[in-house]
Formats: sequence, C-alpha cells, structure tokens
Amino acid sequence: MNKMPLELGSGGRLMREFISGPILDNLGNRFLNELSDSALLPSGLALTTDSYVVHPLFFPGGDIGKLAIYGTVNDLIAAGAEPRYMSLAFIIEEGLDEAVIGRVLRSVRSAADRAGVLVVTGDTKLVRQGQADKLFINTSGVGKVIARPALKAIRPGDKIIVTGEPGDHSLAVMSARGEFPIRTAARSDTAPLLFLLNLWRTGALWMRDLTRGGLATILCELAERLPYPVLIEEELIPFSRSVQAAADILGIDPLFLASEGKAVVVAPGGKAENMVKAIRRSELGRKAAVIGQIGRSQGRPGELLLKTSAGGLRLLEPLTTELLPRIC
Repeated sequence: MNKMPLELGSGGRLMREFISGPILDNLGNRFLNELSDSALLPSGLALTTDSYVVHPLFFPGGDIGKLAIYGTVNDLIAAGAEPRYMSLAFIIEEGLDEAVIGRVLRSVRSAADRAGVLVVTGDTKLVRQGQADKLFINTSGVGKVIARPALKAIRPGDKIIVTGEPGDHSLAVMSARGEFPIRTAARSDTAPLLFLLNLWRTGALWMRDLTRGGLATILCELAERLPYPVLIEEELIPFSRSVQAAADILGIDPLFLASEGKAVVVAPGGKAENMVKAIRRSELGRKAAVIGQIGRSQGRPGELLLKTSAGGLRLLEPLTTELLPRIC
C-alpha cells in the first residue's frame, strides 16, 4: 500500500497528479475538471475552499487568522470574482490556551474588515492532544463573478506581469521557525489583492496568486495548458534583497518560494504597460514588473523557459519536493 508523502502538499507535480488521478476519477464533473482554485458556478457566483495548517501560528507580518482570510479572498480574486462571504471552521487541539484563540479571532475580524467580507457561518471541533498541532483552520469563500479567465485567448506576445517581490512569505515563516542559521528582516506579504479586481475589467486574460510552489510552479501550470511556450527573464524578476540573499545562503531557488500577497497576471501585449502602471498605484503593487511573455520562436509548446542572467535558457519544471512544509 502506497503511503501519502509530505511532498503531496507542495502544490507541485505530486499534488496535481493526485488531483487529476484519484480525485477526478471519483468526483470529476464539469466544474471540478477545470482544476481552478475557485469554481465558477452558473448562478454568477464563485466558490472556493482551503485549509490552513501553518507552523508557527504567528510569524513576522501575519498569522494563521490573516492567512485564512486573505488566502481565501485572493483565490476568488484570481478567478475573476469579487469576494463577499466566508465560512470559518476551527480544529483545535485539546489544551490550547484560550488567549491564542482570542488573538486569532481578533486577527480574523481585522482581516475580514480589510478584505470587505463577512464571516457568515462556521464550525468548531476539538481533538485530543497529539492529534493536531494547536490549531487548523478551514474556510470557504463565495464571490460574485465579474470576469472569467480566458486561457484560449492567450497568444504569443502577451505579457507576464508579477505584482511585486516574490518569496517573502516563505522566508518569514522559515525565519520564525528558527530552523535555519540565518537572520532576516523579511515579513510575510500576507494581504488582500482587491486592487487587482479592476484588471479583470480592463482585459486581464489570466491570474494566479503566488502561493505554494512559488512563481515557477504556477507558471509551469500555465504553460502546460497553453499551445505555446512561456518565457521569463531572471533579471526582470523583482526579488527582494533579503529573499535573494537567503536563497543564496541556503542554496534554494527563490523561484519556488511562496508569497501570500502577490500574483502573476497574463496581460494582452498592448495593455501590459498600462496594467503595470495601474498595479503600481497600489501600495501593495509598487514593485510590479513585466517579467516575460508568451513565446513562439523559443521552446516548445507547454514549456516554461527562464532566460538566465548569463544569457542562457533554463527549462523550469514544477516543484516535486516540499521545500518548506506547512507554510499556509
């Protein structure tokens, strides 16, 4: 009997194989088969769900409460929906200090107010000590669809935009655990991406928030669904100094580090410049940049290629290992 590996939770190839195999084999339908973070329903509503098991519960720039609200909100936004309502369910380990729950609830309330959503239903379960790690949260989110991603409309020359510096969340959680011999001022970028909703109204073709698996894994997923290669340039990606330095010291690729307040957007070639300007008007998008484009002459359909700082081309593939478990 095969046992479930930790890498299954990385958001990379193993998770996708699990979803496209056992999950779709048993539960597949026209909505689930889209393999989107949010289902776009006939009623003009979008529905998403997620679970949060981050360790530790509190980290520089955020906590499990903010993560649960903003992560769910951002999944809706990236699917073309304006977030409206949420559910919130707690799985609590016996013996957890009530003050921790109070702190998390205050954080949830603050985040929900900032994101403009209402928590309208929920659940609480307690398990014995050792059967959970302090606190897990499950959410569902409902939003109003304002646009639909248009993968079939993507063409060579369309641009890849990243809305800011990738990787801050992974680095902040890594630092909070104290498992690595580095000190960093990095803070999680956990935030609601509400300012991106207007991009759907002005012609965005596709969007994803940069969570598990990071920029490279998410763009690999995009490339695999297109009849064209995707080309990005290393020198154009706006990594922060702290992320780049930590990645160099630890020998990890920052392209696979997660963010919780950044997204990647595919924009029509003629609209990309104006979209970047619009993103930069938000405090959360000041480092937005075009980092590549949909190609034709280099690479094969379905490939993600990185033009390195040295001028060569590197084939990028989805994450196959768990760089940092339980970051969300």
